Amino acid sequence: MRFACYLLLAVFVSCGSGQEPAAPGVGGSPADREWWKELIIYQIYPRSFQDTDGDGVGDLNGIIERLDYVQSLGVSAVWLNPIYTSPNDDNGYDVSDYRDIMADFGTMADFDRMLVAMHERDIKLIMDIVVNHSSDEHPWFQSARSSRDSPYRDYYHWWPAEKGTPPHRYSLFDAAGDAWKYDETTDSYYLHYFAEGQPDLNWENPELRQEVYDIMKFWAEKGVDGFRLDAFQFAAKDTTYPKFPDDLDENFIQYYAMQDGLHDYLREMNDEVFSQYNVMSVAEGAGRNFTEAHELVDADRNELDMAYAFDGVDVPKYGGYELTEMKRVFTRWDSAFAERGWLSIFLSNHDQARMVSRWGDDTPNYRAASAKLLNTFLLSMRGTPYAYYGDELGMTNIDFDEISDYQDIAAINGYKKAESQGKDMEQFLTELNFTSRDNGRTPMQWSDSTYAGFSSAVPWLPVNDNYATINVEAEDADPESVLNHFRRMTALRNENRVLVYGDYELLVPDHEQVYAYTRTLGEERILVLLNFSDEAATVDLPGMEELGEPLINNYPKFTSDNATVELLPWQAVVLR
Repeated sequence: MRFACYLLLAVFVSCGSGQEPAAPGVGGSPADREWWKELIIYQIYPRSFQDTDGDGVGDLNGIIERLDYVQSLGVSAVWLNPIYTSPNDDNGYDVSDYRDIMADFGTMADFDRMLVAMHERDIKLIMDIVVNHSSDEHPWFQSARSSRDSPYRDYYHWWPAEKGTPPHRYSLFDAAGDAWKYDETTDSYYLHYFAEGQPDLNWENPELRQEVYDIMKFWAEKGVDGFRLDAFQFAAKDTTYPKFPDDLDENFIQYYAMQDGLHDYLREMNDEVFSQYNVMSVAEGAGRNFTEAHELVDADRNELDMAYAFDGVDVPKYGGYELTEMKRVFTRWDSAFAERGWLSIFLSNHDQARMVSRWGDDTPNYRAASAKLLNTFLLSMRGTPYAYYGDELGMTNIDFDEISDYQDIAAINGYKKAESQGKDMEQFLTELNFTSRDNGRTPMQWSDSTYAGFSSAVPWLPVNDNYATINVEAEDADPESVLNHFRRMTALRNENRVLVYGDYELLVPDHEQVYAYTRTLGEERILVLLNFSDEAATVDLPGMEELGEPLINNYPKFTSDNATVELLPWQAVVLR
C-alpha cells in the first residue's frame, strides 16, 4: 500500500529469543553480523506469479510450483503481498479475515505446504500485515457500523454527524480526496486514509491493539519468519481530530506520519510479538527525517532495527531524472546510517512501475544492459536488498491506452479526480502509462507459450506483449541474459561479506553519467562502476591506479588506462 508519489520510509525489525548464525564468509564482526542483514529478499505479487487452477489469478500452489526457480536465483527470503480473505478493493490490502486465505489463492493447507517447501529450500517467508486499516467487509467494521453501541465501534474512527462536517482529512485513493465517508446507519462519518472500503483502525483502543498482536502471533506460531507492516507510520492519530493547515493535501506526510503514540504501539508490539519470536518485520513508514528514523531503529529503543527509505525510489519521474540526484539521495541515507542502524536497498516494488522502465532504458538496444546494471547496483550496495519479481528478467512497463485498461484503484480514482479538476486528461493518461502501479503487476513471463506460461486462462491483468522474447525459459538458456547476470550478482554478494557490511564511499559525485563507489571491509575493497546512460562515458578515478580484475561485467570487455576508465552505454563493472 503506497501511492506512487508520496515520500515514505520503512523499517525492518529483528527481535527474538534466538538468533541464527550468519553464513560463513569474509566480513562482519560477531557483534555486527545478523542473519537479517545478510538476506537477499525476493518480492512476489501472488496474483501475478503463477496460476495453477485456470482462473487467471496466481495462487499459492503456483508459488510452490516455482520455488525451485526462486531458489535458483540465489535469494534467501520471499516477501509475499497480502493473501488474506479480501473483497479486493485494493488487491488484498483491504482485509476481511486476517486468519484465512483468499479463495483466489487457495487454502490454509496450501499455505502450510508452501511454508514447509520454502523452509526446505532455506527460503524465509515475510508476510504482509495490513493493520493501519481493514476492509469495510471485516466483521469488526460490519458490527461497528451497525450501532453506536457496538463493542467494535471504537475499533475505528468515527465523527457523529450532529457535530457538523468533520475537519478535512485527505484520502490518497478517494476520487474526491476526502477521507471521511458518511455512513447513514449510525448517522456518522468514518475515516479512511486510503479507499472508502479501507476504514482506518483506531490504535488508541487497547483491545484493537491486542487483536492485532494475536493475529501476528497466529502467523508466527505457524513459523513465518517476519512481517511487513503496511502503511504503519499512519497508524497513530489524534482522535480529537484537530483542523489541519490548508496544505494538508500536498504535504499530508507532515501531518499524518509519526503522530504521538506510535512509538508506544511499536514498543508494545515488540514486547508482545517480536521479542517472543525469532522474526524480522518491515513497517512501511520510518519518519519524516533522519532524527525520527533513528528514534525508530536505534537498538536501545526496542522498536525497530532496519530503515527502508523511499526517497531514493522516488527519484525517477515522468520525463527522466538526474543521476547526480540519485547519487546524492542514496549516499545521504548511507551516511546517516554508517555508524548506527541498517538500511534496505530497493529500486521497485508492487507500488512502482517497472524498474528498467523507470531507472534504465527499456528500448530493445539497451533494455538488457540497463537491467543488468540496475541489478548490479541493487546487489552491491550496503543494506538488505529487495528484488521484485520479473526484474531479474528485465520485465518492462506495459502499454495501456485507455483508463478502462487499468485495474488499480489508485489509477481509476486518480483519473476521476483529475477529470473533476479539469486537468488535461490526454496528458494524465500519458503520465499514468509511465507511472501506474499496474505496470509492476503484470503476470510473470515464464515462457513464449500462451499467456507467457502464467495461466491457461485469460489473466486478471494482461501479459506484456514482449513476453515472446523476455521470459524465464529463453533467459535461462542464455548465459549472458539478464537472469543469469542476476544469479551471478547474488552469488557474488552471498560469497563476499564486503558487499553486505563493507563501508560505502562515493566517488566522482558530480559526474553526470557514472555512478562509482567502493565497498571496503578491512583489507578488502570492491570497486563498482556504473554508466547510467546510453552513451559511452570516460571517468578518471584519482588514487585508483590499480583497479583490479573484473568480477562482474555486463559487456565482454572492460577498457581502462591506469585510473582512467571507459565505459560503454549502461556498462556495469564490479572489480576487486
